[in-house]
Amino acid sequence: MKGKRIHIILFFSLLLIGANGYAQTGGRSVYNFLSYSYASRVTALGSGLISVYDDDPTLLMVNPSYIGARHHNTLALDFTNYFAGTNYASALYSYTFPKAGSFAIEARYVNYGKFTGTDESGVTTGNFSVNDVALTLGWGRELSQHFSIGANLKFVYCGYESYHSFGLAADVASSFFTKDKNISLTLLAKNIGTEVKPFYAGNLERLPFDLQLAFSQRLAHVPIRYHISLHSLYRWNMNYYGADNPFMETDALTNTLIYPSKAKQFFDNFFRHIIFGLEIEPSKYFSIQLAYNHNIHQEMKVLARHSMAGFSYGFMLNIKGLRFGFSRLQYAPGAAPNCVNLALNFGELAKWKKSDNPKKLKKMN
Repeated sequence: MKGKRIHIILFFSLLLIGANGYAQTGGRSVYNFLSYSYASRVTALGSGLISVYDDDPTLLMVNPSYIGARHHNTLALDFTNYFAGTNYASALYSYTFPKAGSFAIEARYVNYGKFTGTDESGVTTGNFSVNDVALTLGWGRELSQHFSIGANLKFVYCGYESYHSFGLAADVASSFFTKDKNISLTLLAKNIGTEVKPFYAGNLERLPFDLQLAFSQRLAHVPIRYHISLHSLYRWNMNYYGADNPFMETDALTNTLIYPSKAKQFFDNFFRHIIFGLEIEPSKYFSIQLAYNHNIHQEMKVLARHSMAGFSYGFMLNIKGLRFGFSRLQYAPGAAPNCVNLALNFGELAKWKKSDNPKKLKKMN
């Protein structure tokens, strides 16, 4: 019991350090690819934090507190066809050691394509590539039947032509769950860290820190699980009202900006922090995901027409140790990246292979 208390105290200390160190608005950040949604299930549910206690390994890097023995010997591969020739992918493997605990290792890679370089006179200097890479080591532990903690350590590298940067980042998470009622709650401090070698000497930039909270529950008599994910909890203002906002109205007589009411500004800010998602699970082999991200909708909507920006959807097949998922998240008309993933549970696949060959099993016995 004393050891569990030490784990809990350490976890909340890390959360407070991260929140206090990064609770600021404005400014720029590096390594924004760390915030991309790599798993199709996460993308389909709005690209936020997902809190679900199940055996899906594609969620582990989003929520390290659920890295556990049920993910032992699993592999997850994810690929997203992003914008303007940009593609990104990840590969994750999870393994549980009897004494050391449950771990997951993941590699992320973003390829922005080839570019043509020129000097100040416009003379071509050759082609160059732009890439982001992150190697993540995750650890998770269940402290009781209802409480678990976990953390990720990320080694980051970015190469942009002749400019390079190295950095370190960490996630810490804690979850409460009830297996009988299918309720799950997670608190996550994401991307706590710093550049070790910046792009420009002496110019250390902040990382895309975030403080997130997620809740999910599977309804008792209906095959539906609902998700509520909160993000950017370390700051309140997420909108902008000013001359550069194309949605601002102007008074025809005075030519001055007409600002929305305080109530409208409050509710816009409030819902920008929330992602609503649904999973429809008609069977244990198939599920459909739907979500709405209000912040993406407000940032990507266009003038003079209705927009589906911020809406996402996807599906997942889960058949005896093999998972296949597909999803899309709408950013703008004609701009909805496709995300696919394949996950394999080698232990389950081995059992399936043996059960399909009873004659072989009889000989072995």
